[in-house]
Amino acid sequence: MTRSIFFNKCLLLLGSGELGKEILIESQRLGCKTIAVDKYADAPAMQVADESFVLNMSDKDSLKNLILKLKPDFVVPEIEALSIEALKDIEEEGIKIVPNARTVEMTMNRDKIRDLASSELKIKTAKYKYVFDYEYLKTEASKIGFPLILKPLMSSSGKGQNVVAKEDDLLEAWNQALKCSRGDVNGVILEEFIEFDFEFTLLSVRNNSGKNIFCPPIGHEQYSGDYQCSWQPLELSSSLLKEAKDISSKILNNLNGAGLYGVEFFVRGNELIFSELSPRPHDTGLVTLLTQNINEFELHLRALLNLPIPEIKLINIGASRVILSNQYYESYAISGLAEALEINSTKVLIFGKKIARKNRRMGVVLATGQNILEARSRADESASKISIISSNNT
Repeated sequence: MTRSIFFNKCLLLLGSGELGKEILIESQRLGCKTIAVDKYADAPAMQVADESFVLNMSDKDSLKNLILKLKPDFVVPEIEALSIEALKDIEEEGIKIVPNARTVEMTMNRDKIRDLASSELKIKTAKYKYVFDYEYLKTEASKIGFPLILKPLMSSSGKGQNVVAKEDDLLEAWNQALKCSRGDVNGVILEEFIEFDFEFTLLSVRNNSGKNIFCPPIGHEQYSGDYQCSWQPLELSSSLLKEAKDISSKILNNLNGAGLYGVEFFVRGNELIFSELSPRPHDTGLVTLLTQNINEFELHLRALLNLPIPEIKLINIGASRVILSNQYYESYAISGLAEALEINSTKVLIFGKKIARKNRRMGVVLATGQNILEARSRADESASKISIISSNNT
């Protein structure tokens, strides 16, 4: 059988952060032309792209006109703050949106994906309410009870998400959620606080023939909704793993778009609770750069390009730990890199973001080990050696 050759395919990436950077690197390894778009110049993925553009991606006409002008074979969203109307129009023009415009819309607005899972597919989630008015928020919060979680309807990487311990803290959390909301949606999700035992990500790949393929589960920890560390594999009972795969398949079958999805779950005792889904490579999955025979970025590319995906195998036990900036620097330097790389079996990725902000993710350490404890310890120790400092101090 003759297979298609993809060396002349063009991918246009919407959002050019660290995950997009890895997507483009894998795209180029497969012979694709790459274009990166973001709202500011010289974003991480732009540094490796063949071509790049600065654009307000929430503006329908600007986004649509650029895509129609460039005519890529694939449009690959990496962020949520996009004009979904532009993507729908582009899809009607015959340009492939990855995984598809409907899925991008469903997952960029948390209410839509939550309603799909809970109401339509009858999947267990935390109790939740959508709130667009502060007075109504106070009423509904008292019904759900404290502590509770307040998060924007649309955001990324957990920005604007807070655990609210008491009613006196509601107003500040409400204002922060609205401030961090992306797009034109001025509402929040009020959510039951679940005392879970642990949480994990099941990276799930759907190919063009509708087959769902799963990576070994990834354990992770978050702070204020933002990923801090991850490890693979996660020890999980066979019954919970089967249930997670069944739930993921139910959602992916409904969304029906080829690509990689990060599906997040809470575990409480023997109970599995669906948390969230992202239709793209996942930050917790950075660890797969060292742990899997086919990393999450290459899996995403193989799925959308309709290339074979053989068995996904774990080749190393590994862990990751993020490198955060502890304050704002318009111009910064990396301190401690040599000391970090003295730790055995570690790899450091510096993302190349132009500005450092407090708690902004500036890089990640990946490490392998004989077991999870050793891998996590190496990643933690290596990351602790690295500091983001003012370039004036160098």
